[in-house]
Amino acid sequence: MMLQWILLNSVQFWLIMVVVLLVSELATMGLTTIWFALGALIAMALAAVGSPFPVQFLVFAVVSVLTMAFVRSAALRHFNQGRTKTNVDGLIGQKAIVTQKINNVKAEGQAVLNGMEWTARSVSDSEIEEGAVVVVKRVSGVKLIVEKEEIA
Repeated sequence: MMLQWILLNSVQFWLIMVVVLLVSELATMGLTTIWFALGALIAMALAAVGSPFPVQFLVFAVVSVLTMAFVRSAALRHFNQGRTKTNVDGLIGQKAIVTQKINNVKAEGQAVLNGMEWTARSVSDSEIEEGAVVVVKRVSGVKLIVEKEEIA
């Protein structure tokens, strides 16, 4: 009788965990708690066949960590395919024209990108002459951090 009660409570515990983790995943859509829900589902199956709770918990932890470590990055790549970058992220990799010589030491430099003038700094400390085409490597505040385009 006591064994049935423990078995039932373990199954119920893992079922509640699965539901809570899935609801959490649906609320955040961050592909984080889904892996723990999978671990809890497998632990629930182990509980249903009578495995001891320490084994259930160990399997839950191992499955959750392994799936998050190895499957999450592939899933994120798959789901982010074709996603259009917006705002500042969309500027990275674009080309701009230097309108004022870029000199990091003198804190000088400007470039035009998409019709807007930006303060610009070089990735390295090398100067970049006016009129040069540069590639945006990152954005730091209101500054474009650029590198001179290499002509192949």
